[in-house]
Amino acid sequence: MRPAEVAAAAGVNLQTLRYYERRGLLDEPVRSLGGHRLYPTEAVTTLRVIKAAQRLGFTLAEISELLDAARHRHAVGEGAGLQARAREKLADVEAKIADLTVIAERLRAGIAAGCDDLETCAGNPDCPLPFSEIAQ
Repeated sequence: MRPAEVAAAAGVNLQTLRYYERRGLLDEPVRSLGGHRLYPTEAVTTLRVIKAAQRLGFTLAEISELLDAARHRHAVGEGAGLQARAREKLADVEAKIADLTVIAERLRAGIAAGCDDLETCAGNPDCPLPFSEIAQ
């Protein structure tokens, strides 16, 4: 498949396709006699997997490691596979959710308290927003 066909089928642009190739996420394609890149149809699946993993919060470096492990077909228990990485990512996401929950509670309290001016709130020790904590 030509680059434009692969990109369209996977829902990415050509720059993304080339970037992933430079990063080693996609194998370098063969070239036609005319020098055009020709990707195997599996490249579309790989691109879709990359995009899905990104939506789950995996970084390109993490995705690269997972793809590399899959390409080398490590034996069970050898290296960190998808299960271990998914557990790590889930722990990260849950920690972020906990942090965001605290932030949301503070903002709700600030709204309920009628905080309207940053400088006034920052000088008020009873303000529910953490300005006094940050200032110290």
